[in-house]
Amino acid sequence: MKKFFVAITLYFFFNTNSFGHLEHYSEIKYLEYDLYRNNDLIGSHKYDFIRNGDNLTVKSVVNFKISKLGIDLYKYFAESTENYDKNLFKSFDSKTIQNKKNKYVKINLDAKKNNLYVDGSSYKGEADLNYMVGTWWNHEIVKAKAQISAISGRIIEQKVEFLGKKNIEVNGKNYEALHFKFLSSDETLPDNKKLNTDIWYDAKTFIWLKAQFIKQGNWEYRLKKLN
Repeated sequence: MKKFFVAITLYFFFNTNSFGHLEHYSEIKYLEYDLYRNNDLIGSHKYDFIRNGDNLTVKSVVNFKISKLGIDLYKYFAESTENYDKNLFKSFDSKTIQNKKNKYVKINLDAKKNNLYVDGSSYKGEADLNYMVGTWWNHEIVKAKAQISAISGRIIEQKVEFLGKKNIEVNGKNYEALHFKFLSSDETLPDNKKLNTDIWYDAKTFIWLKAQFIKQGNWEYRLKKLN
């Protein structure tokens, strides 16, 4: 019975307007995550939340490298800017250097056509207004039919499973968390293109706590700092 009421609550909460509910983050100024591969700390992901009246700008920096015997085998750096006006998505812009390969994406709201326009290194064209950028910090992504790659603009159709409410520990702190599994809807995609990620959000604040996926190793994002 308890699981039933949890499911009903989540249904009504997560089936409202996309990109809304940013008021849950109205007090957030900064989020920082440690990034681990095979339990080794390899880098960080930082978000700055900048407000000007009804406008919200979220600036993000991701930086990590994989080294062995003092030699850098893989290096990654990305910067992005995400803009909202009165809780409505306006634009996203990112530049990524992925092991010396340059990738980018620009996403803008087209109010006249009531959709999004994507200009990215992997996709250029229109996208549904309710698709969301795959930046994870906004819990609204759990109800999107597809996410847009924050690296290249690729459209990733998704299905999301709610796996329940669980107590977890992240960097020495205990949280009651909502656990979601993100999977690609298209089963014909090659394995390296499929979405298969576990995400945990705080049950009270909806802050992104942790992410986990397997791709040539076990990767984890863990919340380190919250202001």
